[in-house]
Amino acid sequence: MTQYGTLRTWAALLTFFGVLSVFAAAAGTVIWAIEADGLWQTLGVILIGGPISIFLATLPIAVAQALRAIADVGDTVAAR
Repeated sequence: MTQYGTLRTWAALLTFFGVLSVFAAAAGTVIWAIEADGLWQTLGVILIGGPISIFLATLPIAVAQALRAIADVGDTVAAR
């Protein structure tokens, strides 16, 4: 039995939120690219704005992985 259930619960919640954020950022990038005026603005959105927004949307997933790793380390140390 693990003593780190709270960390794992928060990790699952953050992962779910992160996946939703990535989908929202991707949809927002597509809409933004459609609404842009001209070729250069559209390319700027697709090549610069899109990757940055999607990268920032993945931060909750990274935090969730860190929380899950902390819980794994805690379980391993507690078992010894």
